[in-house]
Parts: sequence; structure tokens; C-alpha cells
Amino acid sequence: MEMEQLLSMGFSSELAAQALAATGGKSTLKATEWILSHKSSNPNPNQNPNPSPPPFQPKLDRFFHLHTKLSTSPSSPEPTATAPSIHTVPEHDPDDDSTTPSPHHNKRQKLQHPKPTIQLGKTDRTHEPLSERMRPRTVFEVVGQEHILGNNSLLHSAIDRNRIPSIIFWGPPGTGKTSIAKSIINSAQDRSMYRFVSLSAVTCGVKDVRDAVEEARKMRVKNNKRTLLFVDEVHRFNKSQQDSFLPVIEDGSIVFMGATTENPSFHLITPLLSRCRVLTLNPIKPHHIETLLKRSANDNEKGLSQSVGMRVDVKDDAIDFLSMNCDGDARVALNALEIAATTAAARVADNQLEQNDEAVVTVDDVKEALQCKHLAYDKAGEEHYNLISALHKSMRGSDADAAIYWLARMLEGGEEPLYIARRLIRFASEDVGLADPLALNQAVACYQACHFLGMPECNVILAQCAAYLALAPKSISVYRAIGAAQKVVRESVGQNEGVPLHLRNAPTKLMKELGYGKDYIYPPDNPSSSTQSYLPPSLLGYKFLDWPDQNSTQQ
Repeated sequence: MEMEQLLSMGFSSELAAQALAATGGKSTLKATEWILSHKSSNPNPNQNPNPSPPPFQPKLDRFFHLHTKLSTSPSSPEPTATAPSIHTVPEHDPDDDSTTPSPHHNKRQKLQHPKPTIQLGKTDRTHEPLSERMRPRTVFEVVGQEHILGNNSLLHSAIDRNRIPSIIFWGPPGTGKTSIAKSIINSAQDRSMYRFVSLSAVTCGVKDVRDAVEEARKMRVKNNKRTLLFVDEVHRFNKSQQDSFLPVIEDGSIVFMGATTENPSFHLITPLLSRCRVLTLNPIKPHHIETLLKRSANDNEKGLSQSVGMRVDVKDDAIDFLSMNCDGDARVALNALEIAATTAAARVADNQLEQNDEAVVTVDDVKEALQCKHLAYDKAGEEHYNLISALHKSMRGSDADAAIYWLARMLEGGEEPLYIARRLIRFASEDVGLADPLALNQAVACYQACHFLGMPECNVILAQCAAYLALAPKSISVYRAIGAAQKVVRESVGQNEGVPLHLRNAPTKLMKELGYGKDYIYPPDNPSSSTQSYLPPSLLGYKFLDWPDQNSTQQ
């Protein structure tokens, strides 16, 4: 491995072998240092005084150039093979107008003005969003979600015993589904047993899934290593794609972890659910959001200061406002804080202040970054049904204030007003019913008015109707009656007999001769007659509608 790296840099095989023998043969870095120091400290007196450039030097510069301080500063720590400091040196600067008589002279000029250092094995992450840089590395750094990460929780015990099960993480956006999945493998007692592979159901297809599954099988057989396969937005996979995971979960080739914002009961197949544990994540509480924001503000390595290139001071009221107005979404909070810090840094630049001054993030910066309060609402998802259920139950409980609040949540989330109006019509018959028959008129008039006006003018019409229905007397007698009658029909109680002859219509002479309409008593002519029956003989005496003769406002 080390020999191949040295050869790829352009060193001769003989020189590379000497360097590896002299340094122990286990470190490419030490071997490279030996070659450079050997060349500079032991010149060949018989060498041509004007030699041509060594063949390895152009390639070597392209890889890295060691700090000259390593050999001159006694206080400099010895570099390690895992993370030495390096300079990145461009091959050509198009804006450099200086005269360069030789390639060697050009290299010396560049070495006098090195680029900022980075560490080998690490990449510049300042281009990544703050929410991505601040992801926890282990589950012990995760903030919130104590119900699934507590000391006695399933997940904590599984990590301690190195027996990680297949899991579906279900929760709203920004609650830590991806972060927890990625941090689990770093928290395992024996990380060498696992390899982490991440897929997104948004971008990958059947071939990507098959390739990942096949590679997992190979790793299981060759290296006895299990693959922790994380699939983000797993609810977007169709049935056949979800089926492909079943055998490899069953035989232990992969530990499956999926993340979804949609109800798994509706979007994931039953066999997959039976092989996984579903862990529900809750919106992050404001005091936990506050902890995350302060952590990012104080982290000089990957926090806010890396985003804007200067020190950042975030005021407490700005953190309080942001933590209370992100609806438990840590990603929204962190990204808004990063935008606010950018605004504050731009203000420092506009005022031509010194670069060592702080960018002060105020509550106004946060409000500008957030623009409007984040609303968790999906017109085709579970939250849609949660909110309409809250509206319906608030009206049923005669709480007009709560009904108007949930109505406002739906409208601000972008719900179609005619959908809400249709639900109000249903409520007028289901829950108000005969207690106030005019409620149905109100609801139908509300629908027509919303159709004429549209949003935003129809908001007050919907609110008026919702308040009327909430304050109206309630009766579910009709709702129960139709339900009971339909149950009798479905279960064939009474054998679903034909219509009794006296109730049948007799428009023709033949029908009259067959007895249709015979012995029918016309109620307007005989208002006091109570002997006539209207149900089939097998259902005589059945009562579906429980509505007493006396007036009542609640049934």
C-alpha cells in the first residue's frame, strides 16, 4: 500500500524501497519526509550542477507540501500519519504577473506564500449548512428525544450490548431521525462489526437498492461485517422496492434503518414493519432547541464562526425567539440562525469595522431570517387529518375558541377552504342534527359563499359557521339511526325482505291486480290511524331513531 502511494507520486521504485526500509515501512508520510530530507542534506557531488527537474517533483507538489516549520521550530509537535498539516499549492495562478525564469523559481515563490492549512483526511465543510455541520457524532450528543435515548431505553440497551436492531424512525422534519441513525454506528461498542451505507429514496432507484443489498451480502460472507443501511424518506419507496429489503433483514446481512415523516401504517408494507421497531420522534422542545443554538454559537471549529469567518455573539433574546418560533424543528432553527449571522456579518463589513470585531446577532436579524413562523402542515399527509380532527372535536365539545384556532391553523397552512366547508356541512348533520335543523342551512350557505369569494375573504365566513356549529345544541340521534339501519341491512337482519304490498306503488292495472298498494291507509285522510306498519314483518318493532316526543337539546 505504502509502496503504491510513493510510486503514484512519481518516486522511483528503488528510492521508495530505500525510504520505506529506513522508516519502518508503515508510514507513507515518514517515507516522503525521508526522501525530501535525504535529497536536500546529502547532495551528490558528482551530480550535474544544472540538473533537469526531478521527475517526481511536479506530482509531489500536486499532492502536498510539508510545513517548513516542522524542521525549524522546536516547539512544533511531531506530525502523525493520520492528520498532518499540509499546504495546498495551485499549479498555476493566472493573476500572477511576476516573471518566472524557471519552473523551480516558480515553485519557490509559491512556497513562500502558502495557502491556509487543512488537515489530511478532513475536508473544508464551511460550505455545508450549519445544521449539517452540527450533527451529533454519537447518540450521547443528541439533544432531546429522551424517551428513545434514555438509560433504560431499547436503543440505549441495544447499543450497549452491540445488538442493534432494524428500526424505523418516524417523526416530523428536523427532530433528529437522520442524526440519530448516523450517530448509532459511532456509539456501538464494536464499530468494526458495522459499515454505514446511506441511501435516499428521493434520488435512488431499484438498481441502487439492489447494488447496496448485494454488497451487504458480500461483506457479510467475506468479512463477517454487517451493513447498517440507512434509507431516508423511506415512505417514497414503492412496494417492490420495500420487498427487496426483507430477505437481507431476515438473514441479518443488513441492519435496516429508515426515516419517514409519514405514518408508517399507511406508507410502509406490513412485512417490513414486522421486521423493524418503529420509534416515534417528537418535536424538539424549546429548551432543547436553545441548547442546540448555544452549542452552535460557541463551537469555533464547526459552528457559526465558520459560516461567516468571524466571531459571532448571539443575543439571548434572539435565541429565545428562535427556539419558540421554529415549531420544534432543529433544522429550521439552525439554518435561520446561520442566515441571521450572515446578516450580522454583512453589517460589520458595511460599517468597515475591523475583522476582529464580533458579528452581533439580534432578535431583528432572527426575525428577518425566519421571515414567518414555520407551520407544520401537509395537505396530503397525516397533519392534514390531525388538524381537521381537532376542528371537528372542538366544535363537538362546544369550544368555539378552539374551533376558530384550529380553523386558522388550517387556513394559514394553505388548506383549501372548500374542503373545510364540506366538513362543516357534514358536522351540521352528524353532530347538530335535529337539535338545530337550521345548522345545515348555515353550513350549505357557508360553502356557497366560500365558492363565490375564495380566500382570503372567505376566512370570516368559515369562522362564523364554525362558531355557530360549536355553540349550537347537539344531537347525534340521526347519525346513530342511519348507522344502526345500515348495520341491519349489511347483516341481513330480517332477511332483507321485499317491500310489503300495501307500501308498493301501483301505476298499472296489472300491479293493482297483483295487490300492489292494497289496504294502504292514506295518513292525511286518517291522521289518527296507528295500525299501519311500515317495516317488513320481520323487523316490526325495531327502533333506529331515538328521538323522544319532548324537546331536547342533547341526545
